[in-house]
Amino acid sequence: MISGQPSPVLTDPAPIKERVGIHPNLMPYSQTGASFSTGMYIPIPKKKPGKLEDVLSNGWLDAMKSSSPPRKKLLKDFNVGVVSDDTDFGYYAWMNKHPSALTSFEQITNFADGKKVAIFLDYDGTLSPIVDDPDRALMSNDMRSAVRNVAKYFPTAIISGRSRDKVYELVGLTELHYAGSHGMDIMSPVHDVFDDHFNFSNATDKQDKEVSLFQPASEFLPMINEVFRTLVDMTKSIKGAKVENHKFCASVHYRNVDEKNWPTIAQLVHDILKSYPRLRLTHGRKVLEVRPVIDWDKGKAVEFLLESLGLSNSDDVLPIYIGDDRTDEDAFKVLRKGNRGYGILVSPIPKDTKAFYSLRDPSEVKQFLEALVQWREQNQSTKRRNN
Repeated sequence: MISGQPSPVLTDPAPIKERVGIHPNLMPYSQTGASFSTGMYIPIPKKKPGKLEDVLSNGWLDAMKSSSPPRKKLLKDFNVGVVSDDTDFGYYAWMNKHPSALTSFEQITNFADGKKVAIFLDYDGTLSPIVDDPDRALMSNDMRSAVRNVAKYFPTAIISGRSRDKVYELVGLTELHYAGSHGMDIMSPVHDVFDDHFNFSNATDKQDKEVSLFQPASEFLPMINEVFRTLVDMTKSIKGAKVENHKFCASVHYRNVDEKNWPTIAQLVHDILKSYPRLRLTHGRKVLEVRPVIDWDKGKAVEFLLESLGLSNSDDVLPIYIGDDRTDEDAFKVLRKGNRGYGILVSPIPKDTKAFYSLRDPSEVKQFLEALVQWREQNQSTKRRNN
């Protein structure tokens, strides 16, 4: 169990030495094959993007539009729980299928009673609001306090599409597990890792605390860096486009790009990926993400962390994952399979999801985390009185 003593907030974590092997089960190709070097990559020609019919026929534009639907006006009567909206989905019917984790809190804790609870959290849109500039997506001090308090009682991990270093800097709590790049870069406090079967490597953070690293896609680093530089160069003339290097994936944000230019961005990424068959595209909230072609995602990261903590394959464990993005669905699917745990989608509008429950926004996430802490404290107090 994670120590109950809060750790000082880190504002500038030091780089961590990364001597990380690749677990053989995660390799998409034989480890005995030739290694890849930057000299083997196919150069990207400096030319205008190809025909836009490419991204029209493969559905990229439709995915770009559907990955972040416009927010609808939702009028909620909190007294009777009636919701009306201007969508065709019927928010009230959706809420019946994915009820609020706050109004269903007693049901959740009744199931959690006597179990070891593990908490998994996305960052953007879950712990921080969605904003136009990703660099300004900051969690509040109250949210940080809520996460710190949760970590006193439950193993807690942040699983984000951002680089692990960046999300570590934004959250600033050393007692947590961090999985950046959609789970392809995992850092854990050594004292919380009970099984070294997965080839963690050891390093230290800024405060000389030993941590363990696991990076199943480390061989792709030179390739991702090359693609990142190419994306920066080829999108610099598109107003509002922003490219980020998340270490094991590269992201092209188009939230601030005029929609008429979305086809151009999509075609640029499409043309680049033609030269990198070992990379693939995924869609997030108004972002195109280029990732390695390996069998790894946020769901795999949840399974990995549970096993490394000694919390897998057990009927007395309840994992809870809270997230808002399409990439979080991989984790929701893992928890729904076999009723292993609860997925909670953060959204003010109806969405297709594998989550059991829902919360409307980060403020409700904070309420839920605070309620979990209060529930656990009350349980412990009751046990002390009975003893």
